[in-house]
Amino acid sequence: MHGMQPLMLHQSCDLGPIKAVTANIHSTPTGCAAEFRLDGGVDMIALPPDGPSLRTDDLWKTTCFEIFWQPIGGTWYREFNLSPSGRWAAYDFDAFRDGMRDAPVDAISLSCGHAAANGAGELVLKANISAELPAPAQVALNAIVEHADGSLQFWALAFGPGKAEFHSEACRQMIVDRD
Repeated sequence: MHGMQPLMLHQSCDLGPIKAVTANIHSTPTGCAAEFRLDGGVDMIALPPDGPSLRTDDLWKTTCFEIFWQPIGGTWYREFNLSPSGRWAAYDFDAFRDGMRDAPVDAISLSCGHAAANGAGELVLKANISAELPAPAQVALNAIVEHADGSLQFWALAFGPGKAEFHSEACRQMIVDRD
């Protein structure tokens, strides 16, 4: 198990109440397990309301966490969107933003807890994903944070040049193999 990895804020984004974002992921016999953590003014960001654990599109339009999983040597990749609300999505792509379709998933369980007061606190989301995830893989761990004014922050292990593009291979900085 890797320790928590720091995510970096994209240079185009304004600073805000969240001071640090960290994440980790490891393979499991049925897929993978991941944890994301926001540190700072969690009470000052937009969080989606709790809901049933359903596959839902457009989760990235507000505070959300993402995993991109690309088997090494291939061009296809899988994207998971994990919402603090408990909702989730999973998509497969043949290549960069190409051939998007719903990915087959056996199960995703999310737990999210947060506590904050006076601009200090934390939010922790834990995900257990049961799906076919070939390894070794290049993996990206991303966070989107929505501010109260509707602006978005983009956090990732790394970014390519230019605008924040989570589908870029430059973001997939972690190698995950079977234990």
